[in-house]
Amino acid sequence: MNRKNNWIANILMGMAVMASPNAHADEDTYLTLSSGFDYSSGKYGTATTTNTVSIPVSALYETGAWTLKLTVPFLIVTGEGDVMVSGRTGGRRATTTTTTTKTRTTQTGLGDVVTMATYNLYSSDESDSGIDLTGRIKFGTASKAFGSGLNDYSAQMYAYTSVGDLSPNFSLGYEVVGGSTTAPMNNVFFGSIGTGYRLSNRTRIGMDYRYAQKSSATGSEQQDASLYASQELTPDVYLRGYVLKGFSAGSADTGLGLSISTTF
Repeated sequence: MNRKNNWIANILMGMAVMASPNAHADEDTYLTLSSGFDYSSGKYGTATTTNTVSIPVSALYETGAWTLKLTVPFLIVTGEGDVMVSGRTGGRRATTTTTTTKTRTTQTGLGDVVTMATYNLYSSDESDSGIDLTGRIKFGTASKAFGSGLNDYSAQMYAYTSVGDLSPNFSLGYEVVGGSTTAPMNNVFFGSIGTGYRLSNRTRIGMDYRYAQKSSATGSEQQDASLYASQELTPDVYLRGYVLKGFSAGSADTGLGLSISTTF
């Protein structure tokens, strides 16, 4: 393990200690496990379509003001291999491959492992509002067929509030994207704006718009919008689904997904 990864490991271990039950003995703790599937299809600035199915398994641990999350995705990708399917929040980027003869194939395997640590900087129960700060590391664990093989690091602020049954929110972040001499990458700003609406105590719907700068000379900026719905099946089990539409070459043309989570 190199010095950079040692430094990252120390940070994550420190966060885990701070978030442990001993460090917050007077706080409730929760563990949420979730899984599902995400499907997307797009050309991403290339001549052919790449179809991606991601089956992520996530574990989320909450205690006090801290939330830690680990996500491991399994990928099924059909395309000609000229698109990276693993990146910022599942973002897609055109690669710098110079291959002239390509064959459409289906490849499977693990994607990039993602870890996140979130700190609730401010919260108000009266107005149901708050500000969260999140640090995220996307480890380059996927094969070169799916990703860059390099780590990405990002920091994000997320703010939310409630106005009656509406829950407007926005986020702003910055990502340091791993690159190399053969595949140089640019660091990017990204953000989102959206709102949720409470149909009942157990059902919510909403929409989000996301934007990110392009991270490579051969890539494009990302712009997409999604509509989602979540349903509380039991007090500890939630079902969530979404549909997505892309508006730039850096995003999927279309997408959809479904996930289920349970809290202990």
